Order: sequence, then C-alpha cells, then structure tokens
Amino acid sequence: MLPPTEPPDLPKDPVIPVPLPKPHKIAMLSAGGLATLLAALSMLGPFSIDAYLPAFPQIRAELHATPIEVQQTLTAYMLAFAGMVLWHGALSDAFGRRNVILVALVVFGIGTFGCAAASSVHYLWVFRIMQGVSAGAGVVVGRAIIRDLYSDTAAARLLSMVTMIFSIAPAIAPVLGGWIVTWFDWRAIFLALCVYTIVLGWFCWKHLPETMPMEKRQPFNPRFLAESYGAIFSSFLFHMKAGVTALNFAGLFLYIAAAPVMLPESLGLGPSEFAWLFVPTVSGIFLGALAANRLAGKLDFARQIRIGFFFMLGAIAFNVAYHIFLPPALPWTVAPMFFFTFGSSIIAPGATLLALDLFPHIRGTVASCQSFVSTLLGAIVAGVVAPLLSHSVLALALGQAGFALLSLAFWATARRYRRRMLKMGRSGAGR
Repeated sequence: MLPPTEPPDLPKDPVIPVPLPKPHKIAMLSAGGLATLLAALSMLGPFSIDAYLPAFPQIRAELHATPIEVQQTLTAYMLAFAGMVLWHGALSDAFGRRNVILVALVVFGIGTFGCAAASSVHYLWVFRIMQGVSAGAGVVVGRAIIRDLYSDTAAARLLSMVTMIFSIAPAIAPVLGGWIVTWFDWRAIFLALCVYTIVLGWFCWKHLPETMPMEKRQPFNPRFLAESYGAIFSSFLFHMKAGVTALNFAGLFLYIAAAPVMLPESLGLGPSEFAWLFVPTVSGIFLGALAANRLAGKLDFARQIRIGFFFMLGAIAFNVAYHIFLPPALPWTVAPMFFFTFGSSIIAPGATLLALDLFPHIRGTVASCQSFVSTLLGAIVAGVVAPLLSHSVLALALGQAGFALLSLAFWATARRYRRRMLKMGRSGAGR
C-alpha cells in the first residue's frame, strides 16, 4: 500500500483588494461657524412656535376647529418637546452627538411636511407632536457639544454667541408668518419650515463634528439611565439652578403664548403687526447675550447673574406700575420686554453652565433635564397660565413678575445652600 501523497499545489485565485468605504469627511468649522450652525438648529423651536401664531384664525376657519383646539396644537407640541427633550442628551451620551441630531432632523422634516398636509385639527395635533419630539435635539445636544469642546470662559462666550444668533428667530418668525399668511395661507408656513429643515440637514451632514468619542460614550441601559436621572433629579442644587433659567423662560413665554389674544384685544394689532411685541423682546435677547459675551472672563458667574436680575426686576416693576394706573398702549406695554429679556440673557449662560458642571460625566443628560424642566413649565404656561391671563395686560404683568421673583428666590437659595455645604465641608475636614 502506497503512502498517501500530498495533493499537488493548485493555482490560487488572485486576491482582488476590495476598497473600504471612505469615512465621511467633516469640514471643520471655526468657533463662529459652529455657533451659527448650533444656533440654526436651536431656531427650529422658535420657528415651530412663533411662525404660525398669526395664522391661528385662518387655521381655525379652514379646519373648522374651536379656538381651544387650535391652542392645543401649541400645547401638544410643547408637551411632546418636554417629554422627548429628556432623552436627547442621554441618547447623545450613548450614540454620539451628531447621530442624534441627524436623525432628529429627519423626523422633524417628516412632521413639518405632515403639518402642511393636515386635513383636520386632529391630524395637525399628531404632526405637531412629531415636530415636538425632534425639535429639541439641537438645543440640548448643542449645549453638550459646546461643553465638550470649550472650558468655562470660552464656553460661556460661545453659548452667548449662540444665543445672539438664535435670537433672530423669535423676532423674524412671527413677522414672516404674518406675511406668509397674508400672501399665501397657513400651510405655506410649514412648507417653508420644511425647506429650512432640509437645507439645515445638509449643512449638518457636511459640517457638524462628532464631539463624543466612542471611548467616552455611556451605556444606554435602564439601570445606568435610572441612576443618572435619579442623581440629577434628586440634586437640590440642580433644581435650584435649572429653575432659574426655567422661570425666566416662563416669564418670557407667557407673553409669547398670550400674543394671539393679547395683541388684537388689548392693543388692536393685526397678524402682520406682531413685530410690536417680538422686536423689543428679541432685541433684548440679542443685546443681553452680547453683554454676556463681553462680560465672560471679566466677572464671575455670580456677579454676572446679579446684573441680569437688576434689569429684570426693573422691567417688572415698571410693567406692573404702568398697567395699574394706565391702560395698555404702544410702546409702553411692550417696552419692558426689552429689559426683561436683556436681563434674562445675561443670566442664562452662567446659570446653564453651573447646572451642567454639577455632573460633568453626563453633561448631555443634564442638558436634557434642564431643557425638560424649562419646556414642561413652558407647556403649563401655554396650556393653562396664558389662557387665564391673556385677556388682561395687568394680569400678564403680574404673572411675569411672579415668575421673575421666584427665579430670584431660587438663585438666592442655591447660593445659600452652596455656602452652607462648603462650610460643613471645611468643618468636617477640620475635625
């Protein structure tokens, strides 16, 4: 029996190298370019809220809806925004900042097109909810991106720059909405917003960097999320510091939500004249953010926040005193909004960063919780407070004063609590 022999060598097939797909290259932006892109993402919220306010009467007539049903399109959006904004940051901590924003833009574009095609107010509610669950990604993730890339002073400057650019949206949105309703109809407002979303999505695909590397991403599982949210929402300092910005926003949003009733009834203004309220409001936001940008690095956050409260308290004092003794009139009824928003914009960067730094390893989740608190309060204002107060300018002034004074109380409480904790820490170290 012959021993087994080795089979002859067979010719091998040539190995043809398969080219790997090239990774998508991101054209890096300057600080100003990044601020502009993040501000453009943040503008989705104001455009979704303010642009269609002048169209309420037309929507009501065409869809055969009641005033309350049309008002609930805003409430549905705000509640969806508040619910989902709680998750944008946690998703970005786990799956990356850029991925979350790109997916959110797709969902927002679909919802916006659906709003334009809605055949009843109930369909409009559904698509407004789609807008709400996706519109907050830019605001939340944008804050986390800024803190990923920049330190205290630089972060405060960039955040105030974002606010300056973003402040254009609340000024032009109701004006553009009024013009579009006058020239076309309410559906064209949502079609224009859909085009804006598509263009913005292309720019994000080309230029938005990923600032959360794989090795720093947090697990997206129920236990870790429960621990993170539990730690944040059980933090007394978080509630105090997040409450400052949330209550300031509520004081501003009270007037925005009441505008469709207050401006026609109390001041006799039509849909194309909403700029009387929004121009001073947004001018204050812009100039306040500019002042915050200039103050960053020169004053600590505490002193900067005190300056902001000085302007806010002056605005509410004048607003309440004027409407106690005199009837509503232009420009005095709307002028205090400039000083109110000027002060709140000086406060916002410092208060926001102080809250984010409470939990530096999960800043995305903290940003989500911050936005959740602000948006939930905004939804309550839109659905409950504004309808109750919108028929009286004095009632609106008192409501805004209440929110501002509560904000000041939250800030003072946070300062006292922190000093007490520091004192207890020093005494403990001494023992």
